[in-house]
Amino acid sequence: MRFLHTSDWHLGRSFHRVGMLGAQAEFIGHLVATVREREVDAVVVSGDVYDRAVPPLSAVELFDDALHRLADLGVPTVMISGNHDSARRLGVGAGLMGRAGIHLRTEPSACGTPVLLPDAYGDVAFYGLPYLEPALVRDEFGVERAGHETVLAAAMDRVRADLAARPAGTRSVVLAHAFVTGGEPSDSERDIAVGGVASVPAALFDGVDYVALGHLHGCQTLTDRVRYSGSPLPYSFSEAGHRKSVWLVDLAADGSVTAERVDCPVPRPLARIRGTLEELLADPALAPHEEAWVEATLTDPVRPADPMARLAERFPHTLALVFDPDRPPDDLDVSYARRLAGRDDQQIAEDFVAHVRGTGPDAHERTVLRDAFDAVRADEAVREVAR
Repeated sequence: MRFLHTSDWHLGRSFHRVGMLGAQAEFIGHLVATVREREVDAVVVSGDVYDRAVPPLSAVELFDDALHRLADLGVPTVMISGNHDSARRLGVGAGLMGRAGIHLRTEPSACGTPVLLPDAYGDVAFYGLPYLEPALVRDEFGVERAGHETVLAAAMDRVRADLAARPAGTRSVVLAHAFVTGGEPSDSERDIAVGGVASVPAALFDGVDYVALGHLHGCQTLTDRVRYSGSPLPYSFSEAGHRKSVWLVDLAADGSVTAERVDCPVPRPLARIRGTLEELLADPALAPHEEAWVEATLTDPVRPADPMARLAERFPHTLALVFDPDRPPDDLDVSYARRLAGRDDQQIAEDFVAHVRGTGPDAHERTVLRDAFDAVRADEAVREVAR
């Protein structure tokens, strides 16, 4: 069986205030053309179809167009919800859509119920594991402590139990939306850490033939059978070095896997440039970036006048401006943003306690802070679903 592994479409998202709907529509056209030209048997979408729980109408219309075009080709699509999606909204009409070959898997309770797609060698069981917010699904899976590893392990137990009851030789594909250990994150993914832990081990998925992951935006191979497709478009300048693509996967009769990257259309290249304003305006080596979306980091010791306007004369698509003055290492005049760079909410809160009290939090206080952040995120997830 040949299938396309995609994820993280984030329909409705912009890039530094630049609307991406046209580029997203171009990707959908590319996806449909690839399905037709490469004789694809199925398409999988591993979550974050939309960028937010209540997407704009234009994003919903593009999603509707994509489903109609795939259904018209007669190619089944298996799709799960991600942490950006409202599972309940995405899953509306799932039963009816399934009759047209569009299989939406948004309910945690259905993790062990596969979509069965036959080929010349028998059935391939596609198991959809939507994003599992631990605090919201712990009762469903009967786990004592809510954490990504425990709930995903319980979901995979259901997958393996169902697979064991099927005829020998049944091949299996799992769709999951999670942060798996070994993956490289970027700045554009929403934090999903619970109890200070965001990642789960790849070994959780042992026993299946292929794991189609979503959540991280870079295309990555964790093992030959466990891969991220990444997002088809860039959504932060941290993705400037990404090669945006989808996986074309061939699953052989014996369950062996071969995978090929198929490049996605590039609306405009990304460039991160750094130096003083005068250096950036004069350096001939930067000529290839003049038509790129640009993030410029200025190292001038004193902020120059009208930097964005002057940069735009040479780099008309400059979207982000960062000030990082070259100063001695002991210079205390460091910006608040620089002091917080790379630190998560837990670390910032602990630093605040240390600043106010003179000593950092003890182990019990760190646990209280962590539980508070987890509760806030779970509450936000509940309110998004209820909206």
